[in-house]
Amino acid sequence: MKINDFNFAGKKAIVRVDFNVPLDENGKITDDTRIRGAVPTLKKILDEGGALIIMSHMGKPKGKVNPKLSLGQITDAVSAALGVPVQFAPDCAKAKAQADALKPGEVLLLENLRFYPEEEGKPVGVEKGTPEYDEAKKAMKASQKEFAKTLASYADCYVMDAFGTAHRKHASTAVIDEFFSADNRMLGLLMEKEVNAVDAVLGNIKRPFVAIMGGSKVSSKIGIIENLLGKVDKLILCGGMTYTFAKAHGGEIGESIVELDKLDVALGVEELAKKNGVELVLATDCTATNGLDFGTMTVKAGSDIITCPSDKVPAGYEGVDAGPDSQKAFAAAIDGAKTILWNGPAGVFECDDFTAGSRAIGDAIAKATAEGAFSLIGGGDSVACVNKFGLADQVSYISTGGGALLEAIEGKELPGVAAMNA
Repeated sequence: MKINDFNFAGKKAIVRVDFNVPLDENGKITDDTRIRGAVPTLKKILDEGGALIIMSHMGKPKGKVNPKLSLGQITDAVSAALGVPVQFAPDCAKAKAQADALKPGEVLLLENLRFYPEEEGKPVGVEKGTPEYDEAKKAMKASQKEFAKTLASYADCYVMDAFGTAHRKHASTAVIDEFFSADNRMLGLLMEKEVNAVDAVLGNIKRPFVAIMGGSKVSSKIGIIENLLGKVDKLILCGGMTYTFAKAHGGEIGESIVELDKLDVALGVEELAKKNGVELVLATDCTATNGLDFGTMTVKAGSDIITCPSDKVPAGYEGVDAGPDSQKAFAAAIDGAKTILWNGPAGVFECDDFTAGSRAIGDAIAKATAEGAFSLIGGGDSVACVNKFGLADQVSYISTGGGALLEAIEGKELPGVAAMNA
């Protein structure tokens, strides 16, 4: 069922959102992006005369109650975002009476789902790989189904609007759907946008297709890179992984981050790109320093900042950003693109001295988008880059998905989406 085809009048809707928002030491929200992202779906239900039950996780309590991760802390913020009072259920598995009492236009926020181990469905207190674990896993699967059944009993229909957890087969994302007919379960407006954005990049490609993958490790992105090499026309690899590629060719990289056990993987990526006719763009020069303080994200007084070839970083120096020549090469590769995917920065952009590489990518994407390209930005660091540079309104779509987006790009099926189509 499509959410815009469903009439919520007189219905109780239970909605899985991603309200895993960052809190300061006083329990105050420091970034409410995820709450704002869910508002269109939640308001649609209320505006049509439905009653609303909101469920989410926060943090990693590992199946135990942790007051510091209670969703009760964000009740006022959710109320302000929706413009209506929000009731709170202090136990997500014992909220039937509160849910039954809800009237049209009223809202109930359930306590952190992950206070129950059944949400994630992982056995607790049993060592993985043992016969005991296999038995515990079987028992937990049954318990997870019961937990999902309990949550489902609160409502007439189910809305999945948490793309950030769509890659997890949790009770609230991929098991609960079993207890609703196909006509009473649907993706929320945010989920629809996310799924459509991924499809625009990977399923409905307009060429040239350019992907930019940054970050520190080749190993964490290898599945994604290999999948993209079967789809893109150009692939820019930047950030810390630059130095693994440089080292694989015998380069000197000083103190730069490197995965010495992945040099063959880097060479394999180059070979696969060549085989698939993909233009692989790597940084040829870098900005390096001998005094970056990662704690404060500042350069220590008296330290040097230099520009050098990526494969000739002096001893004692660390490559921390793409150099001027690389910035030009990245921008040139993006110029004229019709489909763009960006995941991962070109350097330590958190330090204001090393934003140039990421900024060059962001500006080039904004220019291409203005000329008609579809651009998808995903991953926390890339999103932070776009926001830091004031480019959020100059790209096509910013994904809130994190791990879910990466798995989708890697070509994996997302349980939270697949469940809706079953």
